Amino acid sequence: MDDGFYRKVLDSIDDGVYFVDRNRRILYWNRGAEQLSGYCADEVVGHLCSDNLLRHIDEEGRRLCRDGCPLAATISDGQPRRANVIMHHKEGHLVPVCVRVTPIRDQSGDIIGAVEVFSDNSHQKAVQVEIERLRELTLLDPLTGIGNRRFVETATLSRLEELRRYGWSFGVILLDIDHFKAVNDMFGHLVGDDVLRMVARTLAHNVRAFDSVGRWGGEEFAIVVRNAGTEALMNLAERLRMLVEQASLSVANEIVRVTVSLGATVACLNDTLSSVFERADQMLYFSKHHGRNRVSIELETAASC
Repeated sequence: MDDGFYRKVLDSIDDGVYFVDRNRRILYWNRGAEQLSGYCADEVVGHLCSDNLLRHIDEEGRRLCRDGCPLAATISDGQPRRANVIMHHKEGHLVPVCVRVTPIRDQSGDIIGAVEVFSDNSHQKAVQVEIERLRELTLLDPLTGIGNRRFVETATLSRLEELRRYGWSFGVILLDIDHFKAVNDMFGHLVGDDVLRMVARTLAHNVRAFDSVGRWGGEEFAIVVRNAGTEALMNLAERLRMLVEQASLSVANEIVRVTVSLGATVACLNDTLSSVFERADQMLYFSKHHGRNRVSIELETAASC
């Protein structure tokens, strides 16, 4: 069978597949890789994976393409590897992926390169189903493609009912893009819209399938986090803060990055829709006025729930 047959097979699968030589120069990039990353083959073939197009990071935000790359390690020692990393999509947002790396050897057994297979490690299918449901219910924000304020309010009311009936805890996170007006002033409103979409998609791809993410208004977003106490809520908020900080857009010859300030609170039995968001908003205000790009959570209220 010729190479064309194998290319057709590789292009028919949903996972991303690419081959590199010993210098980590990309030799092949399948359609699954195009769909998952946003980069077409012409944009990556011939480039070194260490050129950092995908800008892989780990769960702590450390950049792996230049230090800690599973692909480089496998080429070095010949050991297959599997790792969960976070990939930078061409449109700016971050997507968690599972990568599997295997060495490629010649007839003499010498390593001549490696193949990496990567798959979406988020709840992408659930996200798409949810988007279609929200579109039908007019609960979709047309700009960002995530839920709108009405969607977040509906989800919060449902969680409050579950809290009262079953004692199921939940929390709310409000986040606001820092200095967003400066982005619009410097790059224009079209780039500002791209930044809003980048932040929205980063959030949507990096929460659990049963959590609810929506645009609260303007450059502000809200997340309703099920089955979460103070520690879990704080950990999620800090992780989202870090991921947004790592996301970026290429505009002409410039890289556009933003940070976010976050406020979080755990709901109490006597909460209303207004009261739980008022507390989260107070924490957001605290973050904004104490340096930005940080998370603040109300501990006293959480302790009394």
